[in-house]
Amino acid sequence: MPERVMIPKSEYSERVARAGKLTAEAGLDVLVANANEADYANVRYLSAFWPLFEMGGVAVSPGGEAALMVGPESENFAGEVGTIDNIHPMPEYRETADPEYPGVPVSSYEDAFKSIGVINPQRIGVAGYLCTNMAMYEGLKNSFPNAEIVKADDIMTTLRSVKSPAEIACLREGLRIGELAMEAMLNAVKPGMTELQLAGVAIETLYANGAECEAHTVYSFGGYKTCSAIARSTHRVLEKGDIVQINIGGKIDGYSPSVGRPICLGKMTDEQKALIEYGKEMHYKTYDLVRAGTVAKEVVEKYEEIVKADGKMGFYLYGPCHGLGLIEVEKPWMESISEYVLQPNMTFQADTFFYTDTFGLRWENGLRVSESGPAEMMNSGKRMEIIEIDC
Repeated sequence: MPERVMIPKSEYSERVARAGKLTAEAGLDVLVANANEADYANVRYLSAFWPLFEMGGVAVSPGGEAALMVGPESENFAGEVGTIDNIHPMPEYRETADPEYPGVPVSSYEDAFKSIGVINPQRIGVAGYLCTNMAMYEGLKNSFPNAEIVKADDIMTTLRSVKSPAEIACLREGLRIGELAMEAMLNAVKPGMTELQLAGVAIETLYANGAECEAHTVYSFGGYKTCSAIARSTHRVLEKGDIVQINIGGKIDGYSPSVGRPICLGKMTDEQKALIEYGKEMHYKTYDLVRAGTVAKEVVEKYEEIVKADGKMGFYLYGPCHGLGLIEVEKPWMESISEYVLQPNMTFQADTFFYTDTFGLRWENGLRVSESGPAEMMNSGKRMEIIEIDC
């Protein structure tokens, strides 16, 4: 059996050390990186722990010492899968059913901070700002009423933006398995299936080929629903003539890439085919625009200039890229206000979406910023032709 693609344990300690250095440079006394089951990235990045039902947090000192903070039910699990042995079960990280745990011994922010040499902090940086709930915030304020609590998401974005060889290997493997699942879906799809039945084909293939789970909720829906940038599979029955959107990837040691293709059950109309072909053309244009040394906003500006010149802005919602890593959509975004400079081994999803009043389309693949020249598609690029299912 081939060796499993994963992040080596030594890389986690290196990440914590770098987090400590950035914490010191930011003038913080401690960094608290929070996460939940849906967006686990900060905590998993530093500790390999993925919260289940409960929440998670990692406290990092400027000297690079770390404490893993978990819900009261997660201590054993965190010890089994995590890379930080200094574990503190805390009520602030409990599940949303809000148990009170009478008689259960718990730790506190004071205990966790003290264990990494932080006493009476005056400036506390919080990363995972949108994952930090009121219980966590109030716990910090009650423990350290005189401390200033500041947003510190930029520290984790800096750490996570440029990928290591191990991270890129995980993304490539997730994309490889995603393409296997895509092929299985294309072989199975037919009128009369429900969207959920088609999604089930994908999920079976992912697990059978080594993914820990799907990289994100499987996109498997058709007809008018493809006009939406975000949607879920339902019990809707797929019909002949439907444009069907497929997006799927395997999660590998937390890393969550995706491949996406628009297909048609039967022959496309001229309108459908023309816009889907145009979307594919702009998808490939994205790789040419994404180059090391380019300011990110310039990619968006040039992309949108092309779309405007082609008279297609009426079909355009957003694009052309978003950050990719532990979460399929993560910082840094690539927007018209993005001032950061693209660096080799930054990874993105090349996400090309256009829509009309009756259908939409998305071409999507993993992208790596190359050392020179255009960006690299990290997967094989299978099935980038116009796909019409014979039915």
